[in-house]
Amino acid sequence: MLSRQDKEELLKQHSVMIWFTGLSGSGKSTIAIALERELHKRGLLCRILDGDNIRSGINNNLGFTEADRIENIRRIAEVSKLFVDTGIITIAAFISPSNDIREMAANIIGKDDFLEVYVSTPIEECERRDVKGLYAKARRGEIKNFTGISAPFEAPAHPALTLDTSALSLEESVNKLLELILPRIQKK
Repeated sequence: MLSRQDKEELLKQHSVMIWFTGLSGSGKSTIAIALERELHKRGLLCRILDGDNIRSGINNNLGFTEADRIENIRRIAEVSKLFVDTGIITIAAFISPSNDIREMAANIIGKDDFLEVYVSTPIEECERRDVKGLYAKARRGEIKNFTGISAPFEAPAHPALTLDTSALSLEESVNKLLELILPRIQKK
């Protein structure tokens, strides 16, 4: 089989995993999509993985128990490793609420290839943005184990970057990401 280096040469890019973590409604997927578009404009191949495309397919048999959440992230990390090993810049947007679960993902993917980005938007802003009413349902007890309400979220201890979308515009967030990742992904 061809090596990762062979594939990166073909694509004229270095691959990396950009792992967004944060509360529901923090802006993870919005930033991921904007970043993908910006990298695409620059001729760089990316793949976004998020709850919509993972939970409807490869992980459609998993619920939201603690064991299922761990298995969800484990599978995502394994798939992400395949993308990274194929030379593709991989962008993941998942709540991934604990340091242990994100550490597991980093170990599977490879710590040198794993950039953790914490979307630190305050819960009050996340609730204000909640068009599906999930936070309100969780506060009424209609949704069990909802991260930030009835289940904990551990902020990353040492993220590569922290973005608060209540203070930064989408453009500002993407520009900070580009400053972080372009030196790593562009072929010289």
